[in-house]
Amino acid sequence: MNRILGIDPGSRLTGYGIIEMQERKAIWVTSGCIRMKAPNLAERLREICEGIQSLLDEFQPNEMAIEQVFVHRNPSSALKLGQARGAAISMVALRAIPVSEYSPTQIKQAIVGRGNAAKAQIQHMTMTLLGLSKLPQEDAADALAVALCHAHVNQSLLKMGRADQRSTARRSGRWRESDLVNINSTNIKRGIKR
Repeated sequence: MNRILGIDPGSRLTGYGIIEMQERKAIWVTSGCIRMKAPNLAERLREICEGIQSLLDEFQPNEMAIEQVFVHRNPSSALKLGQARGAAISMVALRAIPVSEYSPTQIKQAIVGRGNAAKAQIQHMTMTLLGLSKLPQEDAADALAVALCHAHVNQSLLKMGRADQRSTARRSGRWRESDLVNINSTNIKRGIKR
C-alpha cells in the first residue's frame, strides 16, 4: 500500500489530497483545504504546519508530492508562496517522508495531457480519474492532481525498471562469448570436434 499526499501550497489556502495506490489503481482517501485565518504570515505558516501535521498523524502517507513555485508577476506573492511550500515540506521532512516536486506544466500534462490546461479541466479529470461523485474544490483538485502526477511518474519508472529487467533477462538467456570459449575448451580437451 502506497499513500501519496499531494499539496497545492498557498499562503491563505493550501490544498491537500491523499490517494492510495492499490496495484495500478489510484483510490481517493481524502482531500480538502487548510484555511489560514491568522492576520500575519508567521501565524499562517504555523497553521500550515499544524494542518500538515494533523494529516500526517491521521492518514500516514508514505510520500509527498508538491507543486513547484513559479514566479508570479508579483514577487511578494511568489515569496509568500515559497514560504508556504517550505512550511509544508519541513513538516514532511521531519518525518523522513520522501518529497517530490513537479512543475505546473508537468502536473497538467500528466492529468489532462496538455501543459496549458484550465483549472476546470483539472477538476474534471481528477473527479473522473478517482471516480468521485462531485467536483473537488479547486485547490483540493490541484493537490489531488499533484498526487496523481506523482503516482503516474512512479508507475512509469516501475515500468521502465521492469523493461530493463526483462531485457537483461533476455540478454542473459543468450550465449556469452565466455560461455562459448568454455564449451570449446572442454570439447577440445575431450577430443570432440565441432
